[in-house]
Amino acid sequence: MITDSNNNWYVIVNPHAGSKKTQEDWPKIRNLLTDNGFSFDCIFTEYQYHATDLTKTAIEVNGYRKVIVVGGDGTLNEVINGIFRQDKVIPTDISVGLISVGTGNDWGRMYGMPSDYKEQIEVIKRNKTFLQDVGKVTYLHHDEDKVHYFMNIAGMGFDALVAKKSNIAKQKGASGIITYMVSLITGLFQFDYNYIEIDRNGEQIFAGKVFTMSIGICKYNGGGMMQLPFAISNDGLFDVTVIRKVSRLKVIRNIKNLYDGSFIKIKEVETFTGKEFKINAVPQKSVFLETDGESLGNSPLNFTLLPLAVKVIIC
Repeated sequence: MITDSNNNWYVIVNPHAGSKKTQEDWPKIRNLLTDNGFSFDCIFTEYQYHATDLTKTAIEVNGYRKVIVVGGDGTLNEVINGIFRQDKVIPTDISVGLISVGTGNDWGRMYGMPSDYKEQIEVIKRNKTFLQDVGKVTYLHHDEDKVHYFMNIAGMGFDALVAKKSNIAKQKGASGIITYMVSLITGLFQFDYNYIEIDRNGEQIFAGKVFTMSIGICKYNGGGMMQLPFAISNDGLFDVTVIRKVSRLKVIRNIKNLYDGSFIKIKEVETFTGKEFKINAVPQKSVFLETDGESLGNSPLNFTLLPLAVKVIIC
């Protein structure tokens, strides 16, 4: 029985993260937490979005205020949604640490987080907290309005197609950067350009055929691709990158430039910042959405920035 959940860490473990690497490595991680003096209760996720439900219940019912995520960016995203879907305390009352075992690890890359388990646990033990912005997006899923929160990057167009293909591959047991790259290359020959309109704070700032679009708080997605090279995670603004219709050959030639952000120099790329964006596909053709690697739904999409909205533990 839990006797003092306010002082205990609630550890949410996704055994399937990193091609089930978490399941294999959890005994080592558990021992490291114990050796470092952590008082914790742990639970394993059993299905998609289970971490959201577990987090909400842990905060509202059991009184936890400190959460450690053992998994990848997708599990972290689920926990963040649990924090924002509970109504017991303000989200910044909850501290969130990550022991990364996933394949992308893009959120941690933003802060230079170590990859070694021992070093990650030492970071959490030091408890250096940081308030970062969070994105909120409304979208359609099976003709129903839905709301989702994210703390890294949302992608549309080609980016969403690659995420969907990668997630299907994961369900079949494949994972890793190679799987992502295969999804990227094969997706190039399946993708159809979207004509979209973008409004910022009620004013149209873009209209045209788009290859892909990213909007977010941090810099990286897709296992190290610097899609938003100018992003600052606590400046109260979304960063947006739009790549207009571009030849498939040019995309292939510039894949390496996605990793250092230099792709923004090509003429088909435009960047924006702002607090609120609305994206519509024209005419009546949906543009699909992913956030932090998770496939969600389709347009119309409404993005709102929540400044300094979540408390995370960083180096």
